[in-house]
Parts: sequence; C-alpha cells; structure tokens
Amino acid sequence: MRKKLLFFSILLSTLFCQMSFAQQADRITGFFPGTSFTRFVEIVERETSYRFYLKESDVKELTVNLEAKQDKLEDVLTVIFDKTDLKFAISKEKEVFISRGEKLVVGFPTDYLLRNVSAESSAMAQDEFVRNRRYRVGVPGPGTEATLTGVVTSLENQKPIDGAIVFEKESQRQTITNREGEYEISLPKGNQTLLIQNIGGYTEQRLLDVQGDANLDIVIGEGVFSLSEVVVRSGALSNVSRPEMGVQSLSVNQLKKLPAVMGEVDIIRGILTMPGVNTAGEASVGFNVRGGAADQNLILLDQNTLYNPSHLFGFFSAVNADMVQGVELYKAGIPASYGGRLSSVLQVTPKSGRQDKIGGSGGIGPMTSRLSLDGPIGENTTFVVGARLTYSDWLLDYLEERADLGASRAKFGDFNSSVQHTFSEKDKIRASGYYSKDEFQFDPDTVYSYSNLNYALTWTHYFNDNLEADFSAGQDKYDFEVQGEDNPLNSYLYGFDITQTFLKALFRHEKGDRHIFTYGFHGIHYDLNPGKIDPLGSESIVIPDDVPRETGLEASVFFGDEFEVNEKLTLSGGVRLNWFGSFGPQTLPDYAPGEPYLPENIIGETNYADGELIKSYLGPELRLSGRYALNNWSSIKAGVNTMRQSIHLLSNSSVITPTDTWKLSDSFIKPQTGVQYALGYFRNMENNAIEFSAEVYYRTMQNLLDYRSGATLVLNDRIEQDVLLTKGKAYGLELYLKKVTGKLNGSIAYTYSRSLMLTDPTEMKEQVNRSEWYPSNFDQPHTANLVLNYELSRRINTTLAGKYSTGRPVTLPVAKFQYGGSERVYFADRNSFRIPDYFRLDFSVNLEGNHKVNKPAHGSWSFGVYNILGRDNAYSVYYIPEGGKLKGYQLAIFAEPIPFVSYNFRF
Repeated sequence: MRKKLLFFSILLSTLFCQMSFAQQADRITGFFPGTSFTRFVEIVERETSYRFYLKESDVKELTVNLEAKQDKLEDVLTVIFDKTDLKFAISKEKEVFISRGEKLVVGFPTDYLLRNVSAESSAMAQDEFVRNRRYRVGVPGPGTEATLTGVVTSLENQKPIDGAIVFEKESQRQTITNREGEYEISLPKGNQTLLIQNIGGYTEQRLLDVQGDANLDIVIGEGVFSLSEVVVRSGALSNVSRPEMGVQSLSVNQLKKLPAVMGEVDIIRGILTMPGVNTAGEASVGFNVRGGAADQNLILLDQNTLYNPSHLFGFFSAVNADMVQGVELYKAGIPASYGGRLSSVLQVTPKSGRQDKIGGSGGIGPMTSRLSLDGPIGENTTFVVGARLTYSDWLLDYLEERADLGASRAKFGDFNSSVQHTFSEKDKIRASGYYSKDEFQFDPDTVYSYSNLNYALTWTHYFNDNLEADFSAGQDKYDFEVQGEDNPLNSYLYGFDITQTFLKALFRHEKGDRHIFTYGFHGIHYDLNPGKIDPLGSESIVIPDDVPRETGLEASVFFGDEFEVNEKLTLSGGVRLNWFGSFGPQTLPDYAPGEPYLPENIIGETNYADGELIKSYLGPELRLSGRYALNNWSSIKAGVNTMRQSIHLLSNSSVITPTDTWKLSDSFIKPQTGVQYALGYFRNMENNAIEFSAEVYYRTMQNLLDYRSGATLVLNDRIEQDVLLTKGKAYGLELYLKKVTGKLNGSIAYTYSRSLMLTDPTEMKEQVNRSEWYPSNFDQPHTANLVLNYELSRRINTTLAGKYSTGRPVTLPVAKFQYGGSERVYFADRNSFRIPDYFRLDFSVNLEGNHKVNKPAHGSWSFGVYNILGRDNAYSVYYIPEGGKLKGYQLAIFAEPIPFVSYNFRF
C-alpha cells in the first residue's frame, strides 16, 4: 500500500506540479524524473526571470534526473552537465549562455555590450546587427517610461512591413505596424527585450537599454531564424486583444504545413480547419460558415469578387497561394466596410513585389506546375506576375477503377498580375488582374467550361499621418458554357454569365489615441445573363431560347469606429446603409393580388424600358462588437451583426458547381436579410504558447430560397413560380485549442451547429414538410478538425490532419405506388435522412532547404498521402431502377489513398 501511495504521489507531482520556485531569489524546487532538458528550460523560463541561449542540437539528447529544493540555478546546471562537455555562463541580467567545449565569457566591459543609438534617428539593419549585444537608446530624462517610434522594413526588399508585431515580452506590451511599417510603443526604462515578427515570418529580437524617448528604425530578415525561446505571433496577441470576434487569420507558411490534395497549397482548405467552417462535399472549395449557404460568403481577391473559387471540380482553390500574402475570414464582427453577403467575408490579400531585385517562386507537382516572379521596374515601380497550369488527366484514369468516367478529361489554368507605382510619399497606384479557365468532360460528346476574369485599379492617398484613403474601380466577370455534341441534330451551346462593375472609396482616419474611423462608399452595377441556349452546327434543330438579361445597381455608404474606452474595454461598431434597385428592360407578369406566383394566376404583364427602375430596396446593416479584458491573458467578447444580400444562387446541389446560375432580387424575390448574435471567451496560456477560445452564436435569416418539388432551374424565365419563400435559423458552439510552440504543435477545433429552414407560412405554392423546421442541405451537427505538426528539426516537419463530420441530410425514396396507370415513387420528408458520417486522415512530410539569406535559391519538398486510410466517404447517394427495383448507391470521390510529392522553390 505504501508503494502505491508513493507511486501515486510521484505521478501527481509529475503531471500537475513538476516544479515550484521561490520567486524572490529565483531558486529552484522540483522533481524531474527523466525530463528532457528542453522541457526543463521551458519550465525555468516560465517561472523565473532567467532566459536561456543555446543550440538545440547541443542538448537534443540531454535529460534531467534530479530533485531540487531551493537550489541555485548554478548548482542545478553543474549537476546536469556533469560528465558532459557542456558549459554554461550566467550574466548579471540572468541570461544563461550554454556552449559545448569552451565556456563563454559574459563579463564584458559595459561599452562592449552597449551601443548608443541616437534619440533622433537610427536604423538597426540585419547586416550590422549583432545578436545578444544590448543597444542603448534615448537620452536619459524624467519619468519611468519612454516611447519608441520607428519603421520596420524588410531586409529582402527594403519595403515597409505592414502588420508586423512589435512586442515586449516581460510587460506584455505590443503594437502593430501600419501600412507604412510605422510603430509606436511605450516601454519601462531599463533593460528590455523587443521582439519583432512579420506575419507568417520569423521572429527577430533586439536587446535594448531604454534611457528615454527615441526613434528606432528596424530592419528584419524574413529568412533568418531567431533564438529558439522567442515566440511572438500576431494571432496570439489579437486572439485576446482585438475587439472583433469570429475572425480567423492564416499565413501562407501555416497553409504549407497542411496536407492537401496533390500537394497543392490550398487557401480555402486551410480555413476549413477552423471552427464554424465546413464543406458539404469531398474536395469541394465551396464552404459553409455558421450554418449559411455557400453563396452567402463574399470571397475577395484584393478588391475583386470571385464567384466560383474552385478548379477541377472543387479539388483546388482558384487562388494561387504563391500570389498571396495573407488570408482573413470574418465569421462575425464583420467591419462596416464589407457587405453584400449574409454569412462571412473571406479577404485574400495579394503579395506585393520586392523593390531590390527580381525574384520568384514556383513548384512542380503531380497535377500542377506554377511559377511567379516579382521585382522592381525602375526606381518607383514594382510588379508581381504568376501562372499555374495543370496536367490532371492521369487522375481521372486512376479513378476509373472506382467510377465509370469513360473518356473524361480535365484541365485548368490561372494567371495573376499586378503593377504598383509610387508617385510620392503620399500617392501610389496599383493595377491588378486575374484570369482563370477550366475545361472538362465526362464523356466524348459534352464539354464543360467556366472562367473568372477580374481586374481593378486602386489609388492610395495619404492626406496626413492620421488620414488615408483607397479609391478602387474594376470589373468582375464569371461565365460558364456547355457544349453538347451527342448527335448533330441535337447539338447545342448553353451558357450563363454575370458581370459586375464596381467603384469603392475607403477612408481610414485615426482620431486621437482612442478612435479609428473607417467610412466610405461602395457601388456595384450588375449585368446578368440567366441562361441562353443556341444550336451548335448547321445540322442542329435545337430551338434557340434565352432568359432575358437582368440589370441591377447596388449602392452602400458606411461608417465604423473602433473606440478604446479604457485599457480593459474596446468597442467596434458601425452602420452600413444599403440600397438595391432592379432595372429594365424587362417584361414581367402581373399576378392576381393575394394569390401565389403560379401560371394560372397571371392576369397581365408590364413592360419596363431600358434603365427604368422596376423595384428598389433600402435597409441598414448594423455592426457592434466589444471586448472586455479580464487580464492580460483573457477577455470576453460579444457582438451583433445584421447583413443583407441582393443576389441569390440558384442551385439544386449543396455545394457550388460550375453550372449554377445567379439571380438578382426583383419585384418577386426580396433581398436576403439576417442577424447574428455571438458571445465568446478567449484565453492565452503558457506565455502565449496556447490559445483557447469558446464562442456561441445564434442566427436568424429571412427571404431565403428553397425550391418546389420538381423545380426547373435551367432556362426558367419565371423562376419565382418554382422558388419558395423560406426562413432560416442557425445556432452553435465553437471550441478551438491551438498550440504554437514546441516540437509538437497544432490545433483542435470542434463545432456543434444546426442549420434549419422553414417554409414561410405565407407561402401558398407549397409547404415543405408541412411548414415545419427541417435541416438545410448543409446541416452537419458535429464537426471536428485535428492538425498535428511535429518538427523533427527546423527543416523537417510532419503533419497529421484529421476531419470528422456528421453526414449531411438527403431525401430518400421510401415507398412506391400505382397512380394513373404507372408506378410512382414516394419520397420521405425533405432532408429527413443522412448519408454516412465523414472521416478522413491525411499525412504529409515537408522538407525545407537551409534558411541562409544569401542563397541564390531556396527549395523544399512535400510528400504525403491524402485519405491515408482509403475510407469510402460518401459524397452523395443516388438510385437506379434495376430489374424492376430501385437500387441505391453511394458515390465516393476519393475512395483510395492518393499519394503526392511536389517540389517548391523560391529565389
């Protein structure tokens, strides 16, 4: 019994209280039974003021086996390093230097480790910076604090770094650089360690002896690793401090660690690892956010809107990750400057060209190859250009064993470019463009194709240090085409297209120290072709038909304010006033008053001339969110958003497909509206090494569209007769835990969510499920995502990614009966059954080259397996009559493990 109690006490001390410290003297007490030295260092640094500087390779195999009781660190290290060739030295500032073979000398003369930096202006460049040398900044004066200001620029391209984090570790003070790389931070006087990190880049540190106010310009290298103990991330800081909730940010470096189909870095697939984000189909880049439909997400590539964000049936994102700087997804707390969609905003920020030299990046994979270049054109102009092509036919051949794909073929390509010219310190202009094209066929006689075309011109003007503005104009176009050549007599060409021309003005105004105002205008002109069919070839007898074009105008003005009430409370609010109008030329039917929109109720028609207003809608969108800091490590956030959407996707599937069409609001179909309430708790632990968040939300939606049984969506010029006015509601809980330091890091996300629909009781055409609440096509109550990264070294890391979700709803036939002399099938209530649950595991290994800045090129390899278990996850179910019986089948897209290898490079 005594042995059991002894074992139990040792176990408890190991799990829950490995170590305790006398803080006043920084003495060590604790039991370390076979603890790795790296773990020992983490504990000492967390609980004392000591900071270690070492090479991981020197202590990789070293373990600690001792029990300390109020011992000095010197004595503990002497015991640990006994019978090894490791030496240590401790400075007066409690900096612990560990070396192999020869002991380092740390008793430097005062002037050796101190370098004076002028209070007026200074630049600490990477090439002249000496790590572990302390720099004296400022002129001594009264007070206990000093203010540092300056500009953070990149060593690689000499450009200011927007969004870099400047952070002081002990006092937990931090700030973020603006678009010009400028920062301002107040620090206690004395010895301080200032940490600087570019978003998605590596962390740099500066040891400072702060004497007084100073201007300190800092140059950091994106390809230089800092010391192991330094970890600063924008996400960790903003997780607790930013007033908005429901915002997820991803860097391209984070995305590169995720296993993806065919090794292609996929932006949208990355956000699918976040809580509250899901997709209804295997390998689909259409996504659903907090119970919303896929068309309720606004996807912005810089200033442009992407209507179809996918390539190759949804296997790949339409956005080339090599052309991207960062991604932000707004699930709640959406700024007033964004609007037009009901669920979320995905903002993709493109990268800008370097100013010092021409460089680039690219990759070669089993299905795609890509190449991008960027650099200067003269002194004040930079460019970025990138292209991606595919050779994917072999994949369809590989899948033929599992599906009857016949003579299937597929290919795609995309092209990005931008040019930026700086006229002066106050003015710069940027022209950008994007084009993509997909073409595929499932049999020899039918060819499908679709394309995106986007271009924009943006002028940025800085009125003064506190006021700046972006003025943008451009156009977005999406179209698809189907060529059917089964029989020359029945050959046809069917197509759809939508073009939107936009004008935007966004002002950002810093008013004092507590207010940041954003205000502006957004206008969109829509020109939509709902569908057109023509004969293909001289022998075709197909009768031409087309749905009349639709024209609409949307205009919004907005105002937002981020108000720091005090150190604990920050509010973010705004209002967006939206107007939408539908215009002629159109000929619309007149329905009998109070009767449903059915053919038998048409009593006449009305003609509208070109440019004549048919119907308009006006409504506000309100945004309010706030953050209350409980302490430096945790906060509570709450918010409410109202949104409006004037354009609707017409689709009979649960995911975005190339043949989906869009419909503008008009006299019969109102804009969708919705309101979302959200509450969350956010906490950082272990010195920002671990992030945790828990959010709950509740949404209501009005004027959604569902369809009558047997509805016709193609070439239907009276679509109001087949759609049903529907209400919606969604609610859920999101839990997110993320570890970002150590060899083993990653995240766990769990979401419980429901998305329900209800035929409006005033709808008289048809009542789905007797006007009772029923699951939407994308209702998946339970979703869990796991991402585990294990860093074998700084150059090699492995990733295991897992996903589980409840099967999505389907409507199944449950009986057959005789009616009118023929056999009929009776279907159950809509969406009353579900396909099997979804589960998938992926694995990848990423091998990086070394990270020397002056290398002519940097290469990396990615190896992995998608769906490593080879699980047959059902994409859909379908029924085929066989032998007088209706037999059901499940369709799985990736029912086999798919290995991949890709080579990536940059120069």
